[in-house]
Amino acid sequence: MRYALLSVSDKTGLSEFARVLVAQGFVLVSSGGTARHLEDDGLEVQPVEALTGFPECLDGRVKTLHPKIHGGILYRRGVTAHERAVDELEMARIDLVACNLYPFESKALAGNLPIEDAIEYVDIGGPTMIRSAAKNWEHVAVLTAPSQYQRVMDELSQEKEISRDLRRQLAGEAFNHTARYDALIARYFQTQEEDSDTPPEHLVLPLDRISPLRYGENPHQGAAYYTTPGGAPGVVGARQLHGKALSYNNLLDLDGAWGLAAELPEAGAVVVKHTNPCGAAVVVGDIHAAYKRALSCDPLSAFGGIVALNTPVTESLAQELTEIFLEIVAAPDFSEEALACLKRKKNLRIMKVDPQSPKADLFPWTYRAISGGALIQDKDGPLEGGEQNWRVATERSPTDDEMTALRLMWTVCRHVKSNAIVCGDSAGTRAVGAGQMSRVDAVELCQMKAKLDLQGSVAASDAFFPFRDGLDALADAGVKAVIQPGGSVRDQEVIDAANERGIAMIFTGNRHFRH
Repeated sequence: MRYALLSVSDKTGLSEFARVLVAQGFVLVSSGGTARHLEDDGLEVQPVEALTGFPECLDGRVKTLHPKIHGGILYRRGVTAHERAVDELEMARIDLVACNLYPFESKALAGNLPIEDAIEYVDIGGPTMIRSAAKNWEHVAVLTAPSQYQRVMDELSQEKEISRDLRRQLAGEAFNHTARYDALIARYFQTQEEDSDTPPEHLVLPLDRISPLRYGENPHQGAAYYTTPGGAPGVVGARQLHGKALSYNNLLDLDGAWGLAAELPEAGAVVVKHTNPCGAAVVVGDIHAAYKRALSCDPLSAFGGIVALNTPVTESLAQELTEIFLEIVAAPDFSEEALACLKRKKNLRIMKVDPQSPKADLFPWTYRAISGGALIQDKDGPLEGGEQNWRVATERSPTDDEMTALRLMWTVCRHVKSNAIVCGDSAGTRAVGAGQMSRVDAVELCQMKAKLDLQGSVAASDAFFPFRDGLDALADAGVKAVIQPGGSVRDQEVIDAANERGIAMIFTGNRHFRH
């Protein structure tokens, strides 16, 4: 007799699958809720205790943890000593195991349960059965998801057996399944420790593939994109409403654009090209005006770029967005009229992005691959305490309007590749100098790219000025106030230069490099 042991939390498609197994001569074995589900659908099921002679106990904590179960899964068919032991110990020959695990992710994590409650969603018998069956894949088929049922049903219907290739494939998927499950539990326990914000000594990232991509940064590079479990709001959780499939570069640029747009006050607009903002603006209550101002900063670079807006898109704004070639328009929502207008652009990708922050992030870091390993760091966001650490370093303090502008430029500057200088006013950027090898080069790039007059503007620098030349160049361009981290051995030289030129300067005490 061939036995199939079924013990699943997700019962999608289970009864249909079980009927195919019965038709192929399998005896169904199950316990608890799975057995009841099958019996309610008219299937005959043997309880696990009929095979073990041992009752389910300890509130269901012990059901399948028994030598007669694992012996029936693990014995090597055709090995005389194993066959003899199975006969002598009266073990059932279990040729198929279908098991998916207690819903730790959807219950314990999504519900943010305290550890005393979360622990009850940690499966023990399930992973043990899965690993036993996967280890003995030469003889046993192991299924860990309803999506796998059809492959097995097809082979059983056509060949009456499950092929060696499919058993091996299912075994690999099974080990992935238990590894992911254990990684989530391990990370949950790490978050319960006092120093849980520190990256752990050993980190396993359970990444779930969302979709393959046509290629990576270049056509010769394969690529896909993934999410960490839970599908945190933001770019990964965005809904594509229209347009061509997203590319690797699209997603990188979209992440850069949305990261800044989400931090701007309403109504904020951002234009991004190659992950760098080429314009950002805020016009309270008028997202259309904010977009126009952001675009005016560098309309040439905006061609083929991405626009991110932190308030819903109106029809009038949609009309204007279609007047330039854009890869993506992203926003928290679109009016029906705006959506209809944007959809006239066949290839334009329209992304609806959830503006809400996740309740809890199990993996609150950024990651970057390097040769032979990876770098992990905390995300660079607004710092706790905010402006409490800021100080006026010069004789002149910023005016109220300059202070509003400095706050905005400081926010934008954190999202620009270093070395970075950003010039603008209280409504938005006037010029962006990104990714230069020296700070004075970033200043000069700002001046060169400026489409709007820099006279009377303010400037933000992502790191300190090592010499006064950068500050002098800003003053020559007409900048009246500067915000920067400070911390250079030549700070006093830069402060003296600012005082000479009548510039107000804020030291924030924190650098914001973005490499």
